[in-house]
Amino acid sequence: ELENQLTAKSKTLDELRQSLASNGSAEQTPEAQSLRIAELCEMKDSIVNQVAQLKVSMESILEQWRAYDEIYAEVSLMTTRYLYCIDQCKPSGEEASLEALKKQVKTLQ
Repeated sequence: ELENQLTAKSKTLDELRQSLASNGSAEQTPEAQSLRIAELCEMKDSIVNQVAQLKVSMESILEQWRAYDEIYAEVSLMTTRYLYCIDQCKPSGEEASLEALKKQVKTLQ
């Protein structure tokens, strides 16, 4: 999207250059127009550089989010497993008898 906007601005800038070159301006001298055009070109180049830096930065951030998502999925799975194990290890009833605990250990094995 930014690239499309930048391309559109570049076209507009080129059209302005052509318009100024063909029509001239009664208000400004050709030297002043040339300086203004040069200034606009520098501004455009600066924006192009900023967009390139933003792309690199965004790619890095997206890669970090991908890593986060993968790790989050692993942690979520481990948490679910641990909760299941804890639930399975709870003694049934108010007090666990030795026999009930032995049976549970045998079941888990």
